Amino acid sequence: MKRILFTGYAPVHFVCFRPIYERLIRLPGVDVFVSGGQDGSGNEGAPVSARELYKPFRIPPRRVLALEAMRRQRFDLVFCAHVSGYFPREDKDRVQIFHGLSFRNMAVRRDVLVYDHLFITGPYMQRAFQEQQLLRPGDPRLVQIGFPKVDRLVDGSLNRAAILRRLGFSGRRPVLLYAPTGQKGNSLETLGEEVIRRLRASGGGRYDILIKLHDHPRDPTIDWAARLRPLLDRHTRLVRDFDIVPYLFVADLLISDASSVSSEYSLLDRPMVFLDVPDMIAAIKAKGRAVDLDTWGRKAGTTVRWPDEAVEAVRDALAHPRHNSDMRRAMARDLFFNPGRATEAALTWIRERLA
Repeated sequence: MKRILFTGYAPVHFVCFRPIYERLIRLPGVDVFVSGGQDGSGNEGAPVSARELYKPFRIPPRRVLALEAMRRQRFDLVFCAHVSGYFPREDKDRVQIFHGLSFRNMAVRRDVLVYDHLFITGPYMQRAFQEQQLLRPGDPRLVQIGFPKVDRLVDGSLNRAAILRRLGFSGRRPVLLYAPTGQKGNSLETLGEEVIRRLRASGGGRYDILIKLHDHPRDPTIDWAARLRPLLDRHTRLVRDFDIVPYLFVADLLISDASSVSSEYSLLDRPMVFLDVPDMIAAIKAKGRAVDLDTWGRKAGTTVRWPDEAVEAVRDALAHPRHNSDMRRAMARDLFFNPGRATEAALTWIRERLA
């Protein structure tokens, strides 16, 4: 039996691997395990065991390994979606699949070179590694796979009417999705709360609004779910699901700041509004990250600084949804290899590697 392991510390990490996992567990001669969690010593929050981490995904208990047990074992392939990674005693190949791609380029750094293979999401990421002089063109570690997490956005497998029914939305109002990043200084910590409040009141309540909180924010001191509760009603919902893909799919417009969800949403060629977070971007640049506002950045949407600007930008973008369409489509082509087929590309590579 070939043994394959996935490790992570946040639910979104497994969400990125899940399409591959669901195919791997059906392969004969392959045994798949998951591990990870967090010990509470870093910035990721309270301790979480592997069993707690994977419980929402209903992974069979025999496949879930505690970190201590995993570290005593050997595997043929180890997959990670966070750069620092958790590794066993012995492995043949370490594969980084990444858990998102934004203009912050947080994963484009030297730490990632501990992996034997990088499942590059698209031409843009490949250039970023080369421009940062981390990898040369043609380096065999660069594997042009794409991003399996977002296959469902474009492969025809999602049913918009069914998702709206599950949310309790009629489909007669435009659906707005607000998804801030988790970095300190994100838009929810600045103007986002007021933007939600004003959008709810706009035009007598013309929108259905979804709010997707980041699942591992860097500042855990505020319970945003509790704080936003007074704003919730039958037309304003908090998304509890760890997988944002179905909600991107039903959204007529995305509101974000510097999150990788804007990259993913570009595949749908729909309007975006960016809440500006200049202090956060400056802080990330100060850490030496490869922040890039020049190539794509926020060019696929409208960037605003104030809540009233945000309300106006949303109204205008929905009235003219084709504006910036050429930019969004060019962005999606540059950001993603194999849209809708990345999982299949990954499985082909895995089969060849195991053989």
